[in-house]
Amino acid sequence: MNAMTSDPVTRETAPVQAARPAAPARTGLGLMLRLELSESLRSRWFHFYSVVAIGLMLLLIVTGISESRVLGFTGLSRLLVTYIQIMMAVLPLFIVVTTARSMVGDREAGNLEYMLAFPVSLRVWYWGRFLARLMLVLAPIGVALALAAGYGVAMGRAVPWAHVGLYSGLVAALSACFLGIGFLISAVSRSTEVALGASLLIWLALVAFLDLLLLSILIQQNFVPEFVIGIALANPLQSFRTASMILFDPQLILLGPASYVILDHFGVTGYVAWAMAYPTVLGLAMAALGYWRFSRGDLV
Repeated sequence: MNAMTSDPVTRETAPVQAARPAAPARTGLGLMLRLELSESLRSRWFHFYSVVAIGLMLLLIVTGISESRVLGFTGLSRLLVTYIQIMMAVLPLFIVVTTARSMVGDREAGNLEYMLAFPVSLRVWYWGRFLARLMLVLAPIGVALALAAGYGVAMGRAVPWAHVGLYSGLVAALSACFLGIGFLISAVSRSTEVALGASLLIWLALVAFLDLLLLSILIQQNFVPEFVIGIALANPLQSFRTASMILFDPQLILLGPASYVILDHFGVTGYVAWAMAYPTVLGLAMAALGYWRFSRGDLV
């Protein structure tokens, strides 16, 4: 099947055209959301991911990490810092690997032609899947953060509600970023092996270019500090990591001299806003590029 035209009716098979008109965009989006949610809720990847995300929080609570004090962090602050820093490594890898195999996997299994026969436009089908995946990725994280807040209330401790809300926003931004990358990989890949390899390569590259490696190399070459830090902050993982630290360490003491450049240019509030907006915009741009490529190629 060649690339679809802008008329959604031309994308349907002949029996579907005669039996059912094209659905309105709003109705079609709801249809795709329900379809993707129902299918994903029965899949193993979602169950495994939910167990990891929620089980990790339960493990941290049971081990009593909130009772310890490290660098001044204690109580729920210590618990949230530890959980978010661990999820920074787990969440992007899981999202990009599972998402990169989604559409190309449907194409190889022969399911894509059937799914594209639904009376919805290609745009609604594509972005409906994106939104459904985003909801599924965020749901277990939301449950885990709610468990942490409930634990704090039950133990009679102060719950940093502002930090819980900001962490939720940061996780949503990071999830949107890597979902967009995964959709782009899935749209341009011709096989699941290529999609899986590309997703792992991108994840490893972003992890490798965290501040310790990147800054040490570039500083040795006598680059301007602002240029070096700008490259580091262009990494969505580094932006997320720094923002998660700045909530509990407003002076960014853990970053050393680099904190002066960040705080002078952004400030605490400005940097948190940047860490939420930049990964979100980057992810949506990658997803839009994936849609453009997907809609102009051979779909099946």
